[in-house]
Amino acid sequence: MKRHILPTNGRLPPQVIILGLVSLLNDAASEMIYPLLPVFLTATLGATPVMVGIIEGAADAVASILKLFAGTWSDKVGRRKPLVIAGYSLAAASRALIGAATGWTSVLAARLIDRTGKGIRSAPRDALIADVTDVTQRGRAFGFHRALDHTGAIIGPLLAVLLISGLHFEMRTVFFLAVIPGLIGVVLILFGVREHRAGAVSAHEASTGPLTRPFWRVMAAIALFALANSSDAFLILQAHAAGVSVAMLPLLWAAHHVIKSLFSTHAGGLSDRFGRKRMLAAGWISYAVIYALFPFARSLPAFIALFVLYAIPFTLSEGAERALISDLVPANARGRGFGVYYLVTGMGVLVGSTIFGLLYQNVSAMAAFWVGAGLALLAALSLRPSASSASLR
Repeated sequence: MKRHILPTNGRLPPQVIILGLVSLLNDAASEMIYPLLPVFLTATLGATPVMVGIIEGAADAVASILKLFAGTWSDKVGRRKPLVIAGYSLAAASRALIGAATGWTSVLAARLIDRTGKGIRSAPRDALIADVTDVTQRGRAFGFHRALDHTGAIIGPLLAVLLISGLHFEMRTVFFLAVIPGLIGVVLILFGVREHRAGAVSAHEASTGPLTRPFWRVMAAIALFALANSSDAFLILQAHAAGVSVAMLPLLWAAHHVIKSLFSTHAGGLSDRFGRKRMLAAGWISYAVIYALFPFARSLPAFIALFVLYAIPFTLSEGAERALISDLVPANARGRGFGVYYLVTGMGVLVGSTIFGLLYQNVSAMAAFWVGAGLALLAALSLRPSASSASLR
């Protein structure tokens, strides 16, 4: 495959820009809740660390299974937008349910609804981005989308700090207010996104269309890294156990996303020029190094530094990973390709989060983090570029 060089003055399609803004709003809403949720579960609702891991892992697993079906369906009917709208709508509704939760099982139900929404929208949304973007700009397009997603993840925790520390709102009130940005995002998609309707394929083509051998080789490496990439809720629990206050947890999470927001677009563009696999390997190796350092943090400055550094692996890999999936599947199976990708990563996170929770609770934090670091290194080593895929190296 010929290597492409990204044009310096290339403009991203308007659909990519609007979907990025929607992700900003949705993540702002989610991240008003996410840094507070582990503490809400353990301190307010009495959940254990293993329960936290099961809740997060099960929620992501449900999303991953649905992503496969939703992506395949969008291939079959040649439409992505209705599924994207439905997915973001469910996510907005789930936040009100978390605010009304009276036990950890209620939070589990709300998280399952939220992840159902994510499952319905993610593969069709990513396929839509790939549909409207030239191959020479896909890394930058997905990097841009991730950058705005992470910008929302900065805004959300800062809003949570303002509401809790500045205005003295209770956590439940913050959860209810998080519904508003999500609803605005739904309106933006409804009136602002016009998809290029692809010709619908038959049910047989949508369910059995070719996914290449290189695709499955890459998926094996991604599955291995997914085992290492357990729920970030454990990072928050580790910081809280080391003495970081509840009010400071959203600021840590915001610092983490600042780096992602600033550099994801550029890093995705680098994968257009220098190769997807090189960027993935660099990201996964840096993940292993940084993850291994978390058990040694004992102060707020140390956790700030680690949460900032922890953004680097994802800045390097997120845009490249999605662009690589786009490159390796044919257009009429693109939704299914992303569905398989999300299914594999979600099931890996489920297993990885459960293992991490068991090690964290029954052995030690160091054992849990170091097992994750070792798996990430193995994943990076498994990315061996083939001679026939020079542009993917």
